[in-house]
Amino acid sequence: MQHRFLPAILGLCALAASADDMPNQLIDYAAFEQNVSAVGVLRAQRRITEDDFIRMASDPQTIVLDARSAEKFAMLHVKGARNLSLPDVTGEELARRIPSKSTRILIYCNNNFLDEPRAFPSKALSASLNVYTFNVLYAYGYTNVYELGPLIQINRTSIPFEGQLAAR
Repeated sequence: MQHRFLPAILGLCALAASADDMPNQLIDYAAFEQNVSAVGVLRAQRRITEDDFIRMASDPQTIVLDARSAEKFAMLHVKGARNLSLPDVTGEELARRIPSKSTRILIYCNNNFLDEPRAFPSKALSASLNVYTFNVLYAYGYTNVYELGPLIQINRTSIPFEGQLAAR
């Protein structure tokens, strides 16, 4: 009797085996996994309250980084934030926006704000932009990163906003 899943299993084995035959020195998944573990520990210590975010953002040496798309950023963003869409992150682009790797950086994302789904559409819990942004900054050597922790109703926050949808 022939097993009906055998062709699919053999196909997956062939696919997995062929991955070793496709080296790419510009992709290092093992390093990514190591960074995720290190970032998990650091991130647990660096999630901050709304009040701490406001206080820290008022320091002129601190950078508030918004990694959403330029379109969403133009709609509404934390006042004074610098935009660098996550897909556009490179070492050179980060260096243009952040004075040094020791600069304090505050991040926030779609999943921090409720009640403005055009500018801040919620993402899947495991796909939250903060998670990716923290990991990417760490991979580029930026370790003085703090993340806005709570979920905040945008019409009740003291965090100032600017953009096309501000004060409407």
